[in-house]
Amino acid sequence: MENQLFELQYAIDTFYFLVMGALVMWMAAGFSMLEAGLVRSKNTAEILTKNIGLFAIACTMYMVYGYDLMYGGGVLLDGISGEGETYSNASDFYFQVVFVATAMSIVSGAVAERMKLFTFFVFAVIFTVAIYPLEGSWTWGGQSVFGLFDLGDFGFYDFAGSGIVHMAGASAALAGVLILGPRKGKYDKNGNSKPMLGANLPLATLGTFILWMGWFGFNGGSVLAMASKESADAVAMVFVNTNAAAAGGVIAALLLAKVWFGKADLTMALNGALAGLVAITAGPDTPSALIATLIGAVGGLIVVFSIVVLDRKLKIDDPVGAISVHGVVGLWGLLAVPLTNTEVSVVGQLVGAATIFVWVFGASLALWLTLKAVMGVRVTEEEEDAGVDISECGMEAYPEFVTK
Repeated sequence: MENQLFELQYAIDTFYFLVMGALVMWMAAGFSMLEAGLVRSKNTAEILTKNIGLFAIACTMYMVYGYDLMYGGGVLLDGISGEGETYSNASDFYFQVVFVATAMSIVSGAVAERMKLFTFFVFAVIFTVAIYPLEGSWTWGGQSVFGLFDLGDFGFYDFAGSGIVHMAGASAALAGVLILGPRKGKYDKNGNSKPMLGANLPLATLGTFILWMGWFGFNGGSVLAMASKESADAVAMVFVNTNAAAAGGVIAALLLAKVWFGKADLTMALNGALAGLVAITAGPDTPSALIATLIGAVGGLIVVFSIVVLDRKLKIDDPVGAISVHGVVGLWGLLAVPLTNTEVSVVGQLVGAATIFVWVFGASLALWLTLKAVMGVRVTEEEEDAGVDISECGMEAYPEFVTK
């Protein structure tokens, strides 16, 4: 009887992992639609190619070695197949691999409209096989940072990846944007920012709702179990807090946009939802629903300020606001954890955040510089003017609407 109960729990937890992983995989569609909606029409086919390409690359490279590097072993494919202690190892791999793809998707939107497609793909190979997994090995993998210290000794806590996934992706994106420079025509001769509006806001809105839905898998699956009363209660609370934080982010971003710009800015509302989700990801397991709403609301306020400052003051051209949403708000998410989790300290969170940023930004910057020297990172001015759909993909996303 005891053995049958164990097998039932094993089956339920494995199935839960797989379903949550499928929800996170659906976030790839969300990122694709969001980015396709926020870039100009002449760059749509290329951004979609980047998203499906990076997902395939992430899945393959993490299988080949990334998972092994992140969780130890040293043997190719070690630990991916075979029986686990409480759920299938294969289900764990599947759940982890879609997180890797999420981190890489963050980079895609930030470097949109001017990067060479296959340079991006080469970066994706190295990021998903080495840069992200090594950082993940120091956090979720429990390994020491280059043999120097353990983040666990500082009490670093990141439940589902505000820092480990989102800030890491944003750090890589920031390095790429600094190497690339802004899009042609983004800033006038006086340094004033010129708006470059996205081609399809309904598509961007659809992408945001898909991401909102996928985030339930992102955070809910990180409970790692479902087949007991305690774990079921935990999953339900994580779902509630995830939804509450997203709602708080939207409301706060909309209100700030109305006060600051005099209008209800849809793009800020969309980024507010994502900011709320990123903010709660580090600790959706301990707040009340009201506190989760407030954490998300602060994220919504931060993202509006950050997008404006990065664009107008620092001249960092990020077409979709990914660096602000996932990086700046990702840091807030880590720092918000001690507000409701007394076992976590601000110092520990800062040490973890600094470790993630220094490694991922530094390694990514070195890789971007190497790629720039070897194969180039940016398309020509003529190709950028015509749109990278033609130069990189040889097709247009909306051919019937193009005036010849």
